[in-house]
Amino acid sequence: MIPPSATTPVDDDATGRKNMQQLIQLRWIAVLGQVGTILVVFFVFRIELPLLYMFAVLAGLVAFNGASLLRLRLRRPVSNGELFVALLVDVITLTMQLYLSGGATNPFIFLYLLQVVLAAVLLEAWSTWIILLVTAGCFVALEFAARPLPLPLDYELGPLSLYIQGMLLCFVLNAVLLVIFINRITRNRRDRDARLAALRQRAAEEEHIVRMGLLASGAAHELGTPLATLAVILGDWRRMPVFQSDPDLAQEIGEMQTQVLRCKSIVSGILLSAGEARGEASEETTVHAFVDELVAEWRTTRPVNDFEYRNLFGEDRAIISDSALKQTVHNVLDNALEASPHWVGLEVSRRDDTLIVSVMDQGAGFSEAMLSHLGRPYQSTKGRPGGGLGLFLVFNVVRTLGGNVRAGNRPQGGAVVTLTLPLSALTIDEQEIDEQRMDEPDRKEGGYEH
Repeated sequence: MIPPSATTPVDDDATGRKNMQQLIQLRWIAVLGQVGTILVVFFVFRIELPLLYMFAVLAGLVAFNGASLLRLRLRRPVSNGELFVALLVDVITLTMQLYLSGGATNPFIFLYLLQVVLAAVLLEAWSTWIILLVTAGCFVALEFAARPLPLPLDYELGPLSLYIQGMLLCFVLNAVLLVIFINRITRNRRDRDARLAALRQRAAEEEHIVRMGLLASGAAHELGTPLATLAVILGDWRRMPVFQSDPDLAQEIGEMQTQVLRCKSIVSGILLSAGEARGEASEETTVHAFVDELVAEWRTTRPVNDFEYRNLFGEDRAIISDSALKQTVHNVLDNALEASPHWVGLEVSRRDDTLIVSVMDQGAGFSEAMLSHLGRPYQSTKGRPGGGLGLFLVFNVVRTLGGNVRAGNRPQGGAVVTLTLPLSALTIDEQEIDEQRMDEPDRKEGGYEH
């Protein structure tokens, strides 16, 4: 489960702000519509209206809308209470205009329904009921207290009746505004639900990663002792005459020592990554040096026959060596090697301030079903227990660094996996670097360097 404090404020901020923007747009439409309606009724139909008072009400509505726009500039979530107040102001403004133009006999009194429907969609239950009671109360009050509208009693004219025409116009206006704005508000809610679903999925994946990290750290501690014992035994064997006299055995022992050292290096890396935060005790390097070291380390520890490496990054740039990123690229290369033992390609390039790492192979490629579920745990074509965790970790490490992963099939056959990373995620502030340099003498004097 996601703690509400971790997701709800951000989500409420985005959805609440969008809903407030919808109300502001609707209010501008209401202002323009009322201005047009007042002018047409007064100058075309020659119906007397208190123009001064009605335009004063519109001026107040414009001022309130301007204040609402200023409110949106604040970086605070838009609460249910603020939406409630905004709708309440709209109801009061509509009531004042109806009071000045016939009250309950004005055909546009049914615009109250628009306010009630918007409240039902936007507000919490208690707020909606209050809006409903307020609109009903205003309707009843207008039946008893309102300036009469001098409309002719011409209901017998049917479609030619001014009152019938006004009701038709009110209906069309209500229907059009409801269709437009309810669709927009529903889309906002769908976007919010999609964001919540993505956050829940990400939280579940990160919880899975934490469990895997704890297991890996525990396994690394347990493996340290037997690996050290194996290293000692192999060292003793290599000095024994019976093995020194047999070149084949000596070569195999040397290979075993290399693999044991590699295992010890992996275990040490796991323990180091588990105990250090990113940026602490990191080493300054450059993109070229980091990638070249990554490639050299991978080539010397993997049985690759043909490896094509192209560095198209261009002008070098200073970064911080990140062991997690190195292991991430190794995972992708390992997957490519397993799918294509005879050839693996690696290309490093740059687009603006973005590092692009592409790993290619000549294997069977990805199926459509695999591409649609790529990056989820245990999604693999290898058919063995635990498969698919490598790419799952790759996706999450790259996403943590602010990048993304794309996978696809090459036209000439094989697969390609592309890691895209912002270079800003691989750097730390100059102030932090200076602080680390200043701390170096203190660590040496304190006996931390041996």
